[in-house]
Amino acid sequence: MRLATIRTDEGTRAARLDDDELVVLPFGDVGRLLASGDDWAQRAAAADGTRIAVSAADFAPLTPAPEKVFCVGLNYRDHADEASLAVPEYPTLFAKYGRSLIGANDDLAIPTASDKVDWEVELGVVIGRPARHVSEQDALDHVAGYTIVNDVSMRDWQLRTSQFLAGKTFEASTPVGPYLVTPDEIDHARSLSMELSVDGEIKQRTSTNQMIFSVAEVVSYISTVITLMPGDLIATGTSSGVGHLAEPPTYLGEGNVMTCTIEGLGSQTTRCTAPALEAVR
Repeated sequence: MRLATIRTDEGTRAARLDDDELVVLPFGDVGRLLASGDDWAQRAAAADGTRIAVSAADFAPLTPAPEKVFCVGLNYRDHADEASLAVPEYPTLFAKYGRSLIGANDDLAIPTASDKVDWEVELGVVIGRPARHVSEQDALDHVAGYTIVNDVSMRDWQLRTSQFLAGKTFEASTPVGPYLVTPDEIDHARSLSMELSVDGEIKQRTSTNQMIFSVAEVVSYISTVITLMPGDLIATGTSSGVGHLAEPPTYLGEGNVMTCTIEGLGSQTTRCTAPALEAVR
């Protein structure tokens, strides 16, 4: 099953993909659907409602207001190698805030405060059941599904201090979606090809089977620290090919178009627009 959150005249709504149409569900977004109880999948599969052509859909962030957004750094060996950093012994965690999330095909307004805006395609994990102190063996039972995350990073802000947060959670900077794909369709994303291009030129290409720490390991590890809740999002890390570590370094600017694709999950397209000071959303 494939689920999305779309914008409608009545606000955001969860929707289920049926062929080339989206069936609007009686929930405000996918996060609220997941929070409605362990039988969320049965309700989502059985519900009927207004149908909207996928081509006409306006995709919002998959879970617009997650309680938590975790990210895993240096989770691909080739990315650690290109950064001349040691492979970590434990998952390297940092956070984002919900206000950093945008829809899969929304424009990215390059912030006026940064001139080192970079790309990072990542597998996203969406939590479906509360997870606290779960073992690796049980961790996947708490995963609702998988999505695409582009962990757009303002490298100049990220590297100002030893803490990554400032460069990772700029407002309206992280495309997520378009779909949550349930684990049964993609074998828990164990081996999916993944790539990112800028203006048609492939910058990153890898497979999720190259992750240092698996989804089960990451979910178990985070659940030891804090309870993961339905709708929480985990971005599981990126591969080599980021702009900051290219020769010479390359960054995003007005007019660039990024396309992120993960096998079985779909794709997202993000157009970079002129720097803007956004009004409060």
